[in-house]
Amino acid sequence: MGNPLRDRRTVAEWASAGQAIEITEKIGAFDGLAAILEADLAALEPGKIPENWRESRVTGALLFGYLDTDNRVPAVTGQVEAEVDAVCQRCLEPFRLRLAAEPKLLLLGNDESDAGYDEYEVWELDERLLKPQDIVEELLVMALPFSAVHDNMAECRAFGSDGETTPEKTTRPFAALRQQMAKDTDGPDN
Repeated sequence: MGNPLRDRRTVAEWASAGQAIEITEKIGAFDGLAAILEADLAALEPGKIPENWRESRVTGALLFGYLDTDNRVPAVTGQVEAEVDAVCQRCLEPFRLRLAAEPKLLLLGNDESDAGYDEYEVWELDERLLKPQDIVEELLVMALPFSAVHDNMAECRAFGSDGETTPEKTTRPFAALRQQMAKDTDGPDN
């Protein structure tokens, strides 16, 4: 039996069947997401890149169905979670980042209306067939933060153990100029 996450069917087939899909996949099965994570991890020194980052699990469930009695408004709901390896943008060290999404999506074509379903987001269909894996991957990509950082400041090397930033030496390129100007104004001519 095949994996329904990778099956391509029409939205009507998914919704009419009331298809429920349990998700237990590896990050490596999601090419686009894996490429984004790989590019992020490439910023690390080779010895710091987690060896089995593609083995991280994606879990959750999707439930397809119709929201109306006339079977005209197909939708998918569920939850998707993953814990992925990422690079903290503060300390530039690898860490585990939790991604989560709870989709409430209307599966509509470009010419279909979403009136009356404000609590749902529209997933516009460009083609007739739908592969649930594409939905899961897009949800996880959208869950990625713009700038990944440790949730707990105590774990981040950019912060000390008390959550305060570690002091850095401040370079003041014009300090000597300011001192010279002060000497000139206080000099014998004044």
